[in-house]
Amino acid sequence: MSDSIKHECGIALLRLKKPLPFYREKYGTSFYGLNKLYLLMEKQHNRGQDGAGVANIKLDMKPGNRFISRVRSNSQRPIQDVFDDINSRFRQLEDTDPEKLKDVEWLKQNVGFTGELFLGHVRYGTFGHNGIESCHPFLRQNNWKTRNLVVAGNFNLTNVDELFDLLVSIGQHPKEKSDTVTVLEKIGHFLDEENDRIVDKYRSLGYSKKDITAKIIEHLNLPEILKQAAEDWDGGYAMAGLLGQGDAFVLRDPNGIRPAFYYEDDEVVVVASERPVIQTAFNLTADKIKEIPPGNALIVAHDCKVSLHEIRTPGKRLACSFERIYFSRGSDKDIYKERLELGRTMVQSVMKTIDNDIDNSVFSFIPNTAEVAFYGMMKGLEDELNDQKFKLISKLGSDSTPEKLREILSMRPRMEKIAVKDAKLRTFITQDEARDDMVAHVYDVTYGVVRRGVDNLVVIDDSIVRGTTLRQSIIRILNRLEPRKIVIVSSAPQIRYPDCYGIDMARLGDFVAFQAAIALNRETGNQKRIDAVYKKCKNQEKLHKSEIKNYVKEIYDPYSYEEISAKISELLTPEDTKCQVDIVYQTIEGLHHACPDNLGDWYFSGNYPTAGGNKVVNRAFINWFEGSKERAY
Repeated sequence: MSDSIKHECGIALLRLKKPLPFYREKYGTSFYGLNKLYLLMEKQHNRGQDGAGVANIKLDMKPGNRFISRVRSNSQRPIQDVFDDINSRFRQLEDTDPEKLKDVEWLKQNVGFTGELFLGHVRYGTFGHNGIESCHPFLRQNNWKTRNLVVAGNFNLTNVDELFDLLVSIGQHPKEKSDTVTVLEKIGHFLDEENDRIVDKYRSLGYSKKDITAKIIEHLNLPEILKQAAEDWDGGYAMAGLLGQGDAFVLRDPNGIRPAFYYEDDEVVVVASERPVIQTAFNLTADKIKEIPPGNALIVAHDCKVSLHEIRTPGKRLACSFERIYFSRGSDKDIYKERLELGRTMVQSVMKTIDNDIDNSVFSFIPNTAEVAFYGMMKGLEDELNDQKFKLISKLGSDSTPEKLREILSMRPRMEKIAVKDAKLRTFITQDEARDDMVAHVYDVTYGVVRRGVDNLVVIDDSIVRGTTLRQSIIRILNRLEPRKIVIVSSAPQIRYPDCYGIDMARLGDFVAFQAAIALNRETGNQKRIDAVYKKCKNQEKLHKSEIKNYVKEIYDPYSYEEISAKISELLTPEDTKCQVDIVYQTIEGLHHACPDNLGDWYFSGNYPTAGGNKVVNRAFINWFEGSKERAY
């Protein structure tokens, strides 16, 4: 991807089901759980490099012994830093008493992070929140074991203000207004109420306070706690949590916006944000791993009983399509096929743009995430060329000769590695023109492959958000090769609307597609339309989110997809470019064809899966019109 965009997080939950000595005997290590958790987190580093954290719970610890451990980091290498911190405890033992490293029961009683239940998290810091206090897991502590709560998630809620006010109305004083703290306290509130309910019940039956604790562990209704806590959540989420007595859960939003996969056997229960992560860590085939259904929670009880519970009524499945285009690892078998198809579906548009001239065209990709879509595009071009070969051979008839056949059969698309991404260039130059010149060198090119003034240069990217890197770097450096035409192919549709479910795409004015639509309105004398949309947005500003409509669509409505693409091409072409630049986008229909199970397309279509989405796009347009840089939620 040429534009860097960030999304929220990756989660990893691991429950060891056997007694700890079992893993020592079978796998020859006292740190089986930690090693697997490290793999689960490291294989999800694509989902977050600004922060990481780990929490661990030890089961059946005696009073006076610590049973919850947590460490977090926002260093330059947060995963490494977290595990260095954890491993420092064991390195001390290695120097003083190495035999104790083989005694799992002693380790559990005396050293942190040696329990049965783990929760790991990696995050990107969106909206400037990169402090250690923003790193998950979050911890709500209490002297009663069953009231302790650890939470980490891949999520974003659109109605934090509303949920915050609810907490205040019941007498709470949350330490900050953020979705994570709000979620923690919301679950914590109903966890307290459930504890109180069981205490009251068994106190009235004459049980002692000590005996009541055992009854709480036995009868605590975690699904009901989650139903009450999540009742008003508006957003996308895969929310993971641990309770002090050893229960665990992962709850997914009703539309399945954010992903969550799990695996269970007689040794472990494991949950992660991506399927191939579990495959790699545990050497499994894809069919062994299941997806947590939308609106459901996977509950792992303290006694290792695993169950699925419907917490929110599932809505239409609208899983985030950006997971398939860009975010998730391409090593997933289905995602790999889908990215191939995203490239393949662009072939007809590319052929039209280059006037079917494959012979005089060079095809390449923007490193590195567009590589699979590029392979798909090349497969499609090969199929197209095979059709041309068939027609040429058919025309030969009796004039066919081995030489002519060989010449036709040797035709193939010219596939080259043109764009090369260098390591980050650092400069202290602050003047705009000089800085832009340095930015242009983030990418380099392969010289001597493109015939000057003869060849079209077709380069595929997975998506275009702001277009800044295209304008300031990629097109400028490609222009040095002096092709006849530069064609930039986006395997994703035009990004027109903000995301509010965990992707750092909140400001409407940043999107080059929106800039193009505004420019077209103004150029065609339609400033009144822009003003009218602003008025409509202001008029519904105070309405309940369920009543708000997405009037921003009216900014795009008068113009065809091709007209907006052409204006984007114009906006992203540097003034000194010597050749024509065309930008060709995937269609929403093509996206749905390629990714049939992930139909969440609100950033392309403006069709939000929750009412909070319309509220966010409404606020985003008002902010843009009024010149405010504030986030829309």
